Amino acid sequence: MPNARNANAVRLEFAPDSLVQTNLSGAAFTGDWLWVAGDEACGIDRLRRLDPVGPESLRFGEVRDFPLSDLLDLPGSAEEEADLEGMAVAEGFLWVVGSHGLKRKNAKPDRDHADNAKRLAKVTLDGNRRLLACIPIEPDAHGAPCLVRRAKDGRQALRLKGDSHDNLLTRALANDPHFGPYMAIPGKDNGFDIEGLAVNGPRLLLGLRGPVLRGWSALLEIKLEARGDQLRLAPLDDSGLLMRKHFLQLDGLGVRDLHFCGEDLYILAGPTMVLNGEIRVFKWPAAKAVLAANREPIRFESTLTESIVLPHGRGTNRAEAICDLPPALSGGKPSWLVLYDAPGDDRREGQRTVFGDLLRHN
Repeated sequence: MPNARNANAVRLEFAPDSLVQTNLSGAAFTGDWLWVAGDEACGIDRLRRLDPVGPESLRFGEVRDFPLSDLLDLPGSAEEEADLEGMAVAEGFLWVVGSHGLKRKNAKPDRDHADNAKRLAKVTLDGNRRLLACIPIEPDAHGAPCLVRRAKDGRQALRLKGDSHDNLLTRALANDPHFGPYMAIPGKDNGFDIEGLAVNGPRLLLGLRGPVLRGWSALLEIKLEARGDQLRLAPLDDSGLLMRKHFLQLDGLGVRDLHFCGEDLYILAGPTMVLNGEIRVFKWPAAKAVLAANREPIRFESTLTESIVLPHGRGTNRAEAICDLPPALSGGKPSWLVLYDAPGDDRREGQRTVFGDLLRHN
């Protein structure tokens, strides 16, 4: 079935052996180059801008894989998925974050009732899911940006200290009154689940798909510093506070992605559990100024505005990644690239080509 959204389609061409295929969950740009992550892989793919072959707005291809096991000493095995859900480029690094959440096996139509009951009771944690890392971006001999373990200028790939069971972030949350009780609940059951990442100077914002507490979604604000070959949590202020919590009114939806555009923060939001529901983009005006001035450890933000409602299908076309296009790719008009998990037939062409959306915004 041909793509039905050609007026604003963005074509992504993958290879048969690409690490990332269709379940796209993160996106970021370095000039003409697009970085993408998938929630069923343990690596990142880089695609180059190509000339369009049809009526689509943009086309990316000539994919190159960057396995995380080549770049980092992973907490789990190289084969275990990292469930990467957030990505951002800042100051020469590509930042990535895994969901950090547990997963529950699903029932299958070809299994009997007893077997499905056992499956539904089984909760596991992949060792690489609790990953928060920064990886240097360095041009190769042809000027193409590459991910490297160590750059020529001394920058090196670092991850937050931890192992396949927990890290400094999950340890800090273990006894938290808001999130501690949810650390043992699978992400898709409204348990703890990171799905958004935005970088604001030395600080990171982590957006939670869950839990949503009485309709309030949450962002965690942290600061990281390098110590040796690892990242550690650093105090946010003179009091020694290691984390701030920002509760957002997103009409009961959870965070699916984050990105800054100028001073504003845009939040992609959707159902926290496995539901076919609205996916919307909210705007937090002047978020950077608010965050810079804030000294409260916990605050509530209800002044967000809604920008757009995105299309979705039943079990398909779930918007999972949003990022700003560089001006050179958008013709100078502010634009988002939106990528989708579980793309339907209308967002696929053959086995290896999927389509995202190019959306204009103010």
